[in-house]
Order: sequence, then C-alpha cells, then structure tokens
Amino acid sequence: MIIYNHNKMSKSILSQCIDILKSDDVRKEIKNIFSPVTDLILYEIYPYIYLISFLVFLIFIFILAILIILIILLRNKNNTFPLLTN
Repeated sequence: MIIYNHNKMSKSILSQCIDILKSDDVRKEIKNIFSPVTDLILYEIYPYIYLISFLVFLIFIFILAILIILIILLRNKNNTFPLLTN
C-alpha cells in the first residue's frame, strides 16, 4: 500500500508550475495569447477614460474658479458684506 503525502505532492506541483512560468518563452506565449483580449478591453474602455479625464479637468477648473471667487470676496469683505465685519 502506497501512502502519498498530499501536502508534499501539492507543493512540488506548485513549485513545478512556478518554475515553468518563470521561463521567458512561456511568458512571451502567455502575452501573445492574451494580447487580443487586453487590446479589446482597452478599445472598449477608451471612451470612458477620455470622459473621466475630461470630467476631472472640468472639476479642477470649477474648484479653481471657486477659489478665485473666494479670494476676491475675502479681500473685499468690508465693502461687500458689511454684516460680517467685527
């Protein structure tokens, strides 16, 4: 009767798989296999990337405008808001 140590066997299989994946040829083949999928995914999400970039830029412009308005109002608060003076 042969008794296998399951933990030892699984570690050896795992280490063999890792050794195989470390070779450059296998890495290149995996990249070649998955490159059409990644290209398709990037092609599909490009409009959303552009939209998000535009919205981030627009929000930056709005925050900058609010900051400028606040600076102007705080400089002229004596003239604009007489109730705020101490």
